Amino acid sequence: MTNKITEAFHRAKSENRTAIVPFVTVGHPEIHSTVAIVEALSEAGADVIELGIPFSDPLAEGPVIQKSSFKALTNGVTPAKCLDTIAEIKQRGIQTPIVPMGYYNPIYQMGLNRFSSQAKDAGADGLIAADLPTAESKPLLEECEKNNLALIPLLALTSTDKSIKSASIYAQGFVYCISVLGVTGARKHVSAQVHKLVEDVRKHTELPVAVGFGIANSQHVQDVGKYADGAVVGSALVSAIDNAPANKAPKVAAAFIHSLKSESSLSTNPDSASKI
Repeated sequence: MTNKITEAFHRAKSENRTAIVPFVTVGHPEIHSTVAIVEALSEAGADVIELGIPFSDPLAEGPVIQKSSFKALTNGVTPAKCLDTIAEIKQRGIQTPIVPMGYYNPIYQMGLNRFSSQAKDAGADGLIAADLPTAESKPLLEECEKNNLALIPLLALTSTDKSIKSASIYAQGFVYCISVLGVTGARKHVSAQVHKLVEDVRKHTELPVAVGFGIANSQHVQDVGKYADGAVVGSALVSAIDNAPANKAPKVAAAFIHSLKSESSLSTNPDSASKI
């Protein structure tokens, strides 16, 4: 399935750079902040943008994103409001691919068909259900396929060969490789173990592969770009936004993306994305 997400990775490779995929929580720091933040991220050169759907039990998240999720819930954000936010983003003319990222329970409670069709109507390009194993993803995958949404899998360092193969075969958009054993959060170094995971994924798919969890600066982007096609940046960006006055959040978000790109524009290894 041709998808704007994969095309964004193609474009980054053609420019000899690692794709930057920022994550922000919808409704953080304020309920009306997200559209302006996304617009700033897009203008700063983000290739794909993940929009976190706040959830009361975010089991994969570290303290920074947990805090942002709690704040967003306090602000009254719901899954339906997240989709309304995507629609507003698209109405602004923002062309950067948008991927809502959440947990399966809220999606299931809303209804797989209803969520997927409304996500399509809003203008979403893909979906990540962070806690949904590939072996249990068929119902959601079918709904996503009906609505031309790329269902993006997450793979961990502990994923079995069978899980890696299955997730890679059925993946759409890109494959998301988690670089750490644990929850989200900025780290000093990106685990070298994730390189092997990326290599294993490439045996089964020609889709782009991105690495996330722990990516915090341009050096990390450079390191990941030696073997992967993209770097997902969440906690470090959310923390930067959280530490800024709410009215400065878009400017801070844009500056953060510029800082990631400043030294990493030529970080992609010519062989890292050879299958794209």
